[in-house]
Amino acid sequence: MNKMTIDMPMVAQCNATDCAYNLEKKCHARAITVGDGVHPGCDTYFMSSGHVHEKKRMAGIGACKVSQCRNNTDLECMADSINVGRSGNDITCMTFMAR
Repeated sequence: MNKMTIDMPMVAQCNATDCAYNLEKKCHARAITVGDGVHPGCDTYFMSSGHVHEKKRMAGIGACKVSQCRNNTDLECMADSINVGRSGNDITCMTFMAR
């Protein structure tokens, strides 16, 4: 498998403990995508009783589709890190800041 190394912001904490990528309030996806163009939801979230086993890998933010966030430049997150959590029934980027 070919691999690449990319500098990207990390998911510092995720309180969506029912997500398949969540172990001990950390996201272990390779990268997440945030937003649907308007809402800063975690598009990578999916509920599962089974969780990933790879604890070493920590998620970065691969793309952010919410251009109205102050941390968004050219659809990329420029925050140092983000927190993901619940907002009502949604799993959301809690670091989102409207312009």
